[in-house]
Amino acid sequence: MSVTKKVLVAGASGYLGRYAVKEFKERGYQVRALVRNPDKFKTAGSHGEPAVHDLADEIVVGDVTSPESIRDVCKGVDIVFCALGLTAPDAHHSSYDVDYLGNKRILEQAVAERVSRFIYVSVFNEDKMPDILTIKAHELFVAELKNSGLSWAVIRPNGYFSDMGRFFSMAQSGHIFMVGEGEKKINPIHGADLAKVCVDAVKGESREIPVGGPDIYTFKETMELAFHACGKTPWITELPLWLAEGGLMVTGLFNRNLADLLSFAIEALKFDHVAPAYGSRHLKDFFAELSSRKH
Repeated sequence: MSVTKKVLVAGASGYLGRYAVKEFKERGYQVRALVRNPDKFKTAGSHGEPAVHDLADEIVVGDVTSPESIRDVCKGVDIVFCALGLTAPDAHHSSYDVDYLGNKRILEQAVAERVSRFIYVSVFNEDKMPDILTIKAHELFVAELKNSGLSWAVIRPNGYFSDMGRFFSMAQSGHIFMVGEGEKKINPIHGADLAKVCVDAVKGESREIPVGGPDIYTFKETMELAFHACGKTPWITELPLWLAEGGLMVTGLFNRNLADLLSFAIEALKFDHVAPAYGSRHLKDFFAELSSRKH
């Protein structure tokens, strides 16, 4: 008789975290969800991600920047899945505080509890953006994970459908400012498809797994898709890169953490992000779903 394995899903209320909770549960795992705000995942997310509050076997309310609040979070756990990270500006914490130090606090407990596998979600094309502080924080943690002695997997998605959802929001307003010419390509992935890759990674050797979705578009084409889904004529204004980078410098004088996140977004527009294709869900359908939910 097989023993039910217990997984800790850190960042369980985020876009990917919710789909991971659902996928782990559907495959028979016991799920302990670590969240900062338990109310947040009682309802569906803004990009269609499911409400998973009732799916989790245990809910731990904690904040990785506050060590006391996550004490014993790995106790009795077989697998750790970490999809938490700073995705919006925070007045009190930087990417280093959350993506590196926060994840490291979980890793230290995972090592002490001798978990059998630690799966971490980082970033694709990290080698092309080594000076971006968000990337640095992620990769500092990846180095810690590789040196931990645990069996590990590092998932490297190139972009979530939820990231593309920001283009949809801008298209709804009727106008998008696009940094650069928008000719670089990307094949972003739906959270449900990515969650399958993440749960598959429980088995196997220690390795890094680059992940993209089934369809390749230029950034400009993704914006045009968003406009069409809204039923609007595309109105896109190009901003030269030098202008965006100048604006970034000014932002940095007033809000360092916002500038860090924006620098990643601007740098990412400078080259292609085409990763090995997984999954079957299409960006066009995702935009259509967003549009139907708005009406």
